[in-house]
Amino acid sequence: MQPWSSVPVPQVPGTPSPLHLFDTAAGEVRPTEPGPVARMYVCGITPYDATHLGHAATYLAFDLVHRVWLDNGHQVHYVQNVTDIDDPLLERAERDREDWIVLAMRETALFREDMEALRVVPPADFVGAVESIPEIVEAIGKLLASGAAYRVDGEHPDIYFRHQASGNFGYESNYDEATMRDFFAERGGDPDRPGKEHPLDALLWRMARDGEPSWESELGAGRPGWHLECSVIALNRLGLGFDVQGGGSDLIFPHHEFSAAHAESLTGEFPFAKHYVHAGMIGLDGEKMSKSKGNLVFVSRLRGDRVDPMAIRLALLDGHYRTDRSWTDDALINGSARLARWREAVALDAAPAAEPAVARLRERLSDDLDTQQALRAIDAWADETLASGGSDRGAPQLIRTAVDALLGVEL
Repeated sequence: MQPWSSVPVPQVPGTPSPLHLFDTAAGEVRPTEPGPVARMYVCGITPYDATHLGHAATYLAFDLVHRVWLDNGHQVHYVQNVTDIDDPLLERAERDREDWIVLAMRETALFREDMEALRVVPPADFVGAVESIPEIVEAIGKLLASGAAYRVDGEHPDIYFRHQASGNFGYESNYDEATMRDFFAERGGDPDRPGKEHPLDALLWRMARDGEPSWESELGAGRPGWHLECSVIALNRLGLGFDVQGGGSDLIFPHHEFSAAHAESLTGEFPFAKHYVHAGMIGLDGEKMSKSKGNLVFVSRLRGDRVDPMAIRLALLDGHYRTDRSWTDDALINGSARLARWREAVALDAAPAAEPAVARLRERLSDDLDTQQALRAIDAWADETLASGGSDRGAPQLIRTAVDALLGVEL
């Protein structure tokens, strides 16, 4: 797949701050320590609906990771998948009496447009599950050969992963088995599937059923399960032990736990990623935002209402990425007001020195993406500028450059 168009990320004068991020597996903030090329994998969309603000908040968080690494002089190899074959996509297509391929293509295209409008730096590799099926089939063959996978008996001999095969299962989420079982049932698992050796064993290959898409392979006609696509796409493009595996907090279990276990079983090595990083959920007026509640706010609809995407970006950044938080009308009003104030300040010919504000911006972003205090560093400079003026003729451009490069906001 082709990603969306790239945006230039300018270099910022001064001294960058190395990035520290909370690691879900370790339960603490730790330094990221990439080599010359920082490697990041972020789980992408299942394209059965438009990009809502929960998606946007997650991809903005990892866009900041990308930008802080660039500021520190690293090249970044960023990979993102698209789950363009899975039960939710097929269910939505059936509900709407639409071709599932057309639905997936349309929503993926809209996602690209939304990410480009929000000025998210695109991944180097933007990879669909469907185009990865040969790689997935090869990986399943290896897991069967090693004993990490098995077929169930019956009319549909689907292939499952023995969840304990890697020897490290559970280290990423740190959940107990009861919690795992609850989340597995809620988040796409099939604990009660007859013939499985254990309720937590995860589907690798679903044999063909009437009325469902399938692909011929040495495994038999069928289609892949969810988790293995990310294991395979990441391993084949980044290798084991890459720097950050990212996504929303609803992916901690089962998706990220199984992605790691699959990859570690395939390679016999540990760990899948050095950091497991998760963004919080976005609600609407105090309620969880979800398709089942029908209370989603879509980026494309806001854009259609002529809301400046930079105001959306600032509104979503005014909250810590790891916290569950609500989207309200006030959030957007405040984001729009902040954008207007910053633009007014950088339009002046001169201002107070900008170096302290830029240093504070860098410092706060490097501390587990503390965007609230990062924004306030620029607020303080803008307020001083608009209240008292200044004599530094280079300051407005320095702020404009730093806000562009580090926050992704075009002033």
